[in-house]
Amino acid sequence: MIRLDQVFKYYRTHGHTKVILDHVSMEFRSGNSYGILGINGAGKSTMMKLLAGTEMPNSGRVRRDARISWPLGFAGGLHGKMTGRENVQFVARVYGQNVRRVVDFVEDFAEIGAYMDVPFQHYSSGMGQRLAFGLSMAVDFEVFLIDEVTAVGDARFQRRCHEEFEKRRARSDIIMVSHAPTTLMEYCNRGIVLANGKLHMFSNVEDAVELYKQLND
Repeated sequence: MIRLDQVFKYYRTHGHTKVILDHVSMEFRSGNSYGILGINGAGKSTMMKLLAGTEMPNSGRVRRDARISWPLGFAGGLHGKMTGRENVQFVARVYGQNVRRVVDFVEDFAEIGAYMDVPFQHYSSGMGQRLAFGLSMAVDFEVFLIDEVTAVGDARFQRRCHEEFEKRRARSDIIMVSHAPTTLMEYCNRGIVLANGKLHMFSNVEDAVELYKQLND
Protein backbone atom coordinates (compact mmCIF):
# COMPACT_ATOMS: atom_id res chain seq x y z
CA MET A 1 0.00 0.00 0.00
CA ILE A 2 1.07 3.60 -0.67
CA ARG A 3 -0.35 6.40 1.43
CA LEU A 4 -0.17 10.14 0.75
CA ASP A 5 -0.43 12.19 3.95
CA GLN A 6 -1.12 15.88 3.29
CA VAL A 7 1.34 15.92 0.38
CA PHE A 8 2.13 19.36 -0.97
CA LYS A 9 4.29 19.60 -4.10
CA TYR A 10 4.98 22.71 -6.14
CA TYR A 11 7.57 24.26 -8.47
CA ARG A 12 8.56 27.88 -8.91
CA THR A 13 9.55 28.88 -12.45
CA HIS A 14 9.92 32.37 -13.85
CA GLY A 15 8.14 33.88 -10.88
CA HIS A 16 5.17 31.53 -11.24
CA THR A 17 4.21 28.82 -8.75
CA LYS A 18 2.90 25.56 -10.24
CA VAL A 19 1.10 23.40 -7.68
CA ILE A 20 1.14 19.67 -8.50
CA LEU A 21 -0.44 18.27 -5.33
CA ASP A 22 -2.20 20.62 -2.91
CA HIS A 23 -2.10 18.95 0.52
CA VAL A 24 -3.49 15.68 -0.81
CA SER A 25 -4.22 12.61 1.32
CA MET A 26 -5.06 9.32 -0.43
CA GLU A 27 -4.43 5.57 -0.19
CA PHE A 28 -3.40 3.28 -3.04
CA ARG A 29 -4.57 -0.03 -1.62
CA SER A 30 -2.99 -3.39 -2.32
CA GLY A 31 -4.94 -5.65 -4.66
CA ASN A 32 -5.96 -2.76 -6.93
CA SER A 33 -4.43 -1.25 -10.03
CA TYR A 34 -4.85 2.47 -10.62
CA GLY A 35 -4.99 4.39 -13.90
CA ILE A 36 -4.09 8.08 -13.67
CA LEU A 37 -5.37 10.67 -16.16
CA GLY A 38 -4.74 14.39 -16.42
CA ILE A 39 -4.37 17.08 -19.04
CA ASN A 40 -0.89 18.02 -20.28
CA GLY A 41 1.01 19.88 -17.58
CA ALA A 42 -1.12 18.61 -14.72
CA GLY A 43 1.92 16.97 -13.12
CA LYS A 44 1.34 13.26 -13.71
CA SER A 45 5.01 12.39 -14.22
CA THR A 46 5.97 14.38 -11.12
CA MET A 47 3.38 12.48 -9.14
CA MET A 48 4.87 9.18 -10.31
CA LYS A 49 8.30 10.34 -9.15
CA LEU A 50 6.81 11.18 -5.74
CA LEU A 51 5.31 7.70 -5.51
CA ALA A 52 8.65 6.15 -6.52
CA GLY A 53 10.60 8.28 -4.06
CA THR A 54 12.83 9.87 -6.72
CA GLU A 55 11.36 13.27 -5.80
CA MET A 56 10.33 14.52 -2.38
CA PRO A 57 7.26 16.59 -1.49
CA ASN A 58 7.64 20.14 -0.23
CA SER A 59 5.64 19.06 2.79
CA GLY A 60 3.67 16.02 3.92
CA ARG A 61 4.75 12.39 3.61
CA VAL A 62 4.54 9.49 1.18
CA ARG A 63 4.39 6.19 3.09
CA ARG A 64 5.18 2.93 1.32
CA ASP A 65 4.37 -0.54 2.68
CA ALA A 66 5.36 -2.41 -0.48
CA ARG A 67 8.32 -2.81 -2.83
CA ILE A 68 7.72 -0.06 -5.41
CA SER A 69 9.37 0.04 -8.84
CA TRP A 70 10.90 3.07 -10.47
CA PRO A 71 8.78 4.28 -13.44
CA LEU A 72 8.95 1.41 -15.92
CA GLY A 73 11.53 1.92 -18.62
CA PHE A 74 13.03 4.94 -16.83
CA ALA A 75 16.82 4.91 -17.21
CA GLY A 76 17.56 8.22 -15.49
CA GLY A 77 18.75 6.55 -12.28
CA LEU A 78 21.50 4.53 -13.98
CA HIS A 79 25.04 5.85 -13.63
CA GLY A 80 26.62 6.98 -16.88
CA LYS A 81 30.19 6.05 -16.00
CA MET A 82 29.30 2.56 -14.81
CA THR A 83 28.86 -0.22 -17.34
CA GLY A 84 25.47 -1.78 -17.93
CA ARG A 85 26.57 -4.83 -15.97
CA GLU A 86 27.80 -2.72 -13.04
CA ASN A 87 24.54 -0.78 -12.96
CA VAL A 88 22.53 -3.99 -12.93
CA GLN A 89 24.69 -5.49 -10.18
CA PHE A 90 24.34 -2.34 -8.08
CA VAL A 91 20.54 -2.20 -8.41
CA ALA A 92 20.23 -5.93 -7.64
CA ARG A 93 22.19 -5.45 -4.39
CA VAL A 94 20.15 -2.38 -3.40
CA TYR A 95 16.90 -4.36 -3.74
CA GLY A 96 18.30 -7.49 -2.05
CA GLN A 97 18.05 -9.63 -5.18
CA ASN A 98 20.28 -12.51 -6.28
CA VAL A 99 22.88 -10.62 -8.30
CA ARG A 100 23.78 -13.42 -10.71
CA ARG A 101 20.12 -14.19 -11.42
CA VAL A 102 19.34 -10.53 -12.17
CA VAL A 103 22.41 -10.04 -14.37
CA ASP A 104 21.68 -13.22 -16.34
CA PHE A 105 18.05 -12.20 -16.86
CA VAL A 106 18.86 -8.65 -17.99
CA GLU A 107 21.69 -9.77 -20.26
CA ASP A 108 19.40 -12.24 -22.00
CA PHE A 109 16.39 -9.93 -22.11
CA ALA A 110 18.01 -6.65 -23.20
CA GLU A 111 19.93 -8.24 -26.10
CA ILE A 112 22.64 -5.58 -26.17
CA GLY A 113 25.55 -8.03 -26.39
CA ALA A 114 28.99 -6.61 -25.60
CA TYR A 115 27.46 -3.28 -24.56
CA MET A 116 26.72 -4.86 -21.15
CA ASP A 117 30.37 -4.04 -20.41
CA VAL A 118 30.40 -0.55 -21.93
CA PRO A 119 29.76 2.60 -19.80
CA PHE A 120 26.07 3.45 -19.82
CA GLN A 121 26.76 6.98 -21.08
CA HIS A 122 27.71 5.51 -24.46
CA TYR A 123 24.36 3.72 -24.94
CA SER A 124 21.83 4.87 -27.49
CA SER A 125 18.44 5.79 -26.04
CA GLY A 126 17.04 2.48 -27.33
CA MET A 127 19.75 0.41 -25.64
CA GLY A 128 19.24 2.33 -22.42
CA GLN A 129 15.52 1.63 -22.49
CA ARG A 130 16.13 -2.06 -23.18
CA LEU A 131 18.46 -2.34 -20.20
CA ALA A 132 16.12 -0.36 -17.93
CA PHE A 133 13.05 -2.36 -18.96
CA GLY A 134 14.86 -5.66 -18.46
CA LEU A 135 16.04 -4.52 -15.03
CA SER A 136 12.48 -3.53 -14.11
CA MET A 137 11.30 -7.03 -14.98
CA ALA A 138 14.17 -8.72 -13.10
CA VAL A 139 13.34 -7.28 -9.66
CA ASP A 140 10.41 -8.68 -7.67
CA PHE A 141 8.30 -5.55 -7.27
CA GLU A 142 4.90 -5.61 -5.58
CA VAL A 143 3.80 -2.41 -7.35
CA PHE A 144 4.87 -1.37 -10.85
CA LEU A 145 4.83 2.32 -11.78
CA ILE A 146 4.25 2.89 -15.49
CA ASP A 147 4.56 6.34 -17.06
CA GLU A 148 3.28 6.07 -20.65
CA VAL A 149 5.59 3.21 -21.60
CA THR A 150 4.85 -0.51 -21.70
CA ALA A 151 7.27 -1.62 -24.41
CA VAL A 152 10.29 -0.37 -26.33
CA GLY A 153 12.26 -1.39 -29.41
CA ASP A 154 11.13 -3.19 -32.53
CA ALA A 155 7.99 -5.30 -32.87
CA ARG A 156 9.67 -8.55 -31.78
CA PHE A 157 11.16 -6.93 -28.69
CA GLN A 158 7.83 -5.29 -27.87
CA ARG A 159 6.20 -8.73 -27.88
CA ARG A 160 8.82 -9.95 -25.41
CA CYS A 161 8.18 -6.89 -23.21
CA HIS A 162 4.44 -7.53 -23.27
CA GLU A 163 4.86 -11.22 -22.42
CA GLU A 164 7.17 -10.49 -19.48
CA PHE A 165 4.95 -7.71 -18.20
CA GLU A 166 1.89 -9.97 -18.30
CA LYS A 167 3.71 -12.45 -16.05
CA ARG A 168 4.47 -9.71 -13.51
CA ARG A 169 0.96 -8.27 -13.70
CA ALA A 170 -0.47 -11.58 -12.53
CA ARG A 171 1.13 -11.11 -9.11
CA SER A 172 1.75 -7.35 -8.81
CA ASP A 173 -0.32 -4.16 -8.67
CA ILE A 174 0.01 -1.35 -11.21
CA ILE A 175 -0.13 2.43 -11.04
CA MET A 176 -0.21 3.67 -14.63
CA VAL A 177 -0.21 7.10 -16.28
CA SER A 178 -1.50 7.24 -19.85
CA HIS A 179 -3.35 9.51 -22.25
CA ALA A 180 -4.96 6.40 -23.77
CA PRO A 181 -8.16 5.50 -21.87
CA THR A 182 -8.37 2.10 -23.58
CA THR A 183 -4.93 1.18 -22.19
CA LEU A 184 -5.96 2.17 -18.66
CA MET A 185 -9.20 0.20 -18.93
CA GLU A 186 -7.23 -2.86 -20.03
CA TYR A 187 -4.78 -2.78 -17.13
CA CYS A 188 -6.53 -0.98 -14.26
CA ASN A 189 -9.67 -1.39 -12.18
CA ARG A 190 -9.69 2.05 -10.52
CA GLY A 191 -9.30 5.52 -12.01
CA ILE A 192 -7.77 8.77 -10.77
CA VAL A 193 -7.85 12.21 -12.37
CA LEU A 194 -5.19 14.75 -11.42
CA ALA A 195 -6.49 18.31 -11.86
CA ASN A 196 -5.61 21.63 -10.23
CA GLY A 197 -3.53 20.01 -7.52
CA LYS A 198 -6.22 17.54 -6.47
CA LEU A 199 -6.66 13.79 -7.01
CA HIS A 200 -10.17 12.64 -7.88
CA MET A 201 -10.56 8.91 -7.16
CA PHE A 202 -13.13 6.70 -8.95
CA SER A 203 -14.07 3.08 -8.29
CA ASN A 204 -13.78 2.39 -12.03
CA VAL A 205 -11.73 3.77 -14.90
CA GLU A 206 -14.74 4.64 -17.05
CA ASP A 207 -15.94 7.39 -14.68
CA ALA A 208 -12.42 8.81 -14.50
CA VAL A 209 -12.31 8.92 -18.30
CA GLU A 210 -15.55 10.92 -18.38
CA LEU A 211 -14.11 13.59 -16.09
CA TYR A 212 -10.90 13.63 -18.11
CA LYS A 213 -12.87 14.21 -21.32
CA GLN A 214 -14.74 17.12 -19.68
CA LEU A 215 -11.44 18.72 -18.68
CA ASN A 216 -10.20 18.45 -22.28
CA ASP A 217 -13.33 20.02 -23.83
